[in-house]
Amino acid sequence: MLDLILSKIRRLIPSKIFAFFQPIYHLTLAFAAALIYRFPSRKIKIIGITGTKGKSSTAEILNAILEEAGYKTALSNTIRFKIAEDSSENLYKMSMPGRLFIQGFLNKAVRAGCDYAILEMTSQGASMHRHRFVQLDALIVTNISPEHVEAHGSYQKYIEAKVCIAHGLGHSKKKNRTIIANADDPESGRFLVCLADQKITYSVRDAEPYEVLKEGLRFSRAGQSVYSPLSGLFNLYNILAAAAAAASQEVSDDIIVRALEKFDGIPGRVERIEGAPFTVIVDYAHTPDSLEKLYQVFQNSRNICVLGGTGGGRDTWKRLTMGAIADTYCDEIILTDEDPYDEEPNKIVADVAEGITSKKPTIIMDRRQAIAEALKRAEIGDTVLITGKGTDPYIMGPNGKKTPWSDAAVAREELKKLFTV
Repeated sequence: MLDLILSKIRRLIPSKIFAFFQPIYHLTLAFAAALIYRFPSRKIKIIGITGTKGKSSTAEILNAILEEAGYKTALSNTIRFKIAEDSSENLYKMSMPGRLFIQGFLNKAVRAGCDYAILEMTSQGASMHRHRFVQLDALIVTNISPEHVEAHGSYQKYIEAKVCIAHGLGHSKKKNRTIIANADDPESGRFLVCLADQKITYSVRDAEPYEVLKEGLRFSRAGQSVYSPLSGLFNLYNILAAAAAAASQEVSDDIIVRALEKFDGIPGRVERIEGAPFTVIVDYAHTPDSLEKLYQVFQNSRNICVLGGTGGGRDTWKRLTMGAIADTYCDEIILTDEDPYDEEPNKIVADVAEGITSKKPTIIMDRRQAIAEALKRAEIGDTVLITGKGTDPYIMGPNGKKTPWSDAAVAREELKKLFTV
């Protein structure tokens, strides 16, 4: 009820006045939420995860390890919300929902008797003070690369918003505050200066010798050879981050290895869609770096790529680059609609197409038809890569229109049409 009242009050305030007072508004709201729910973060161990890529995957892997260790967990990320045994899809199209959500979520986790809450924490959430009054025990920093640049005003401001989360860890009242950062990322030093009691880094060298296979990963952990069905070097980094965080919580190496070998995948993250004599992958990749790393996993096959672009009205700088990456790694490219919001969809696709110079892309604006066409073209040994949305539950159109959507479900439906007699 209070959330609804606040929303109505917000709509009554002229936009220019609201923009001026916005920081105070969000900070006040964060404090009010913590007060209403009696500061639940003080009563549960909380591990935050920030970075440009890999947050949701790292959260899911860490959750699996902690559950294997016998802990009761809560989880909030782009994919889902989970409290103990109850799990529901994240339909907000926000990794870090605002207003009263986070404190309310933590309150439910405490009442459910959870030992840990794992929270995906974003730059945009931090800029709205959503990380405030959340007492962190640990923070994982996965990696930093350009994203949400237009929303923040510059790449530096984007990084600064994330660094604020690390400062939040430094000001936490918890004991043995721990930061876990990717030593291979050049920006990690900016986070490691925070006031943490324990500073841990991880590197791909920790996993040597390792192999990145089309069907999974083989690497070393505590002197043991480990096989994970997760694909891609980026997932090896996610595994290393989650394992380092679990070890910081005194989870044994034997339990970590056992959990990693059991963990078989994440919806919308290099998700394999069964039912075809070729490989079909659905992935969230929506930045140039993540798109290229995904394509590199499958660079030894003939690739048919279904590519959208950035959402309408944001990060327009990425479009040309993503087209160029597809031009490099894809044998056939089908450009389609993704999340145009209030921007003209054909303009977005045209911007992406400008980066494609050595091939002639096929433009099919209807996303279902684009996926269907890619599947029709595929032959045994090929890989169909459907990127940009992952588990996103809607296609976002003009004037706030939401069209329910699932790349994975559509791919399965179109495969049935092709291969069911």
